[in-house]
Amino acid sequence: MKKITKNLKKKLKIYNPKLHEECGVFGISNADDASALTALGLHALQHRGQEGCGIVSYDGEKYYSEKKFGLVGDNFNDEKILSTLKGNYAIGHNRYSTTGGTALRNIQPFFC
Repeated sequence: MKKITKNLKKKLKIYNPKLHEECGVFGISNADDASALTALGLHALQHRGQEGCGIVSYDGEKYYSEKKFGLVGDNFNDEKILSTLKGNYAIGHNRYSTTGGTALRNIQPFFC
């Protein structure tokens, strides 16, 4: 019994329940300007990742996606881009590269 307890204590010392996320994620639901509000939220979280950013929106039937390299303010300040992200639901992501190469396909959010 002592051996089992000793092994269990050893395993629990290794366990660290803190989050180890580096990226920034922001989402809005049921709002008329969901993509614009998400862009503002990502701008506030820019310190969480500066390699790239992306927003996926949903209008109840279809998903719309924009992903770009660089800062949120450089990519989502244009009304043309935000107007393509239709819908009342949106989620955005600032990429802090911890794994995977620098490629557009690695910028999130992903959707199927």
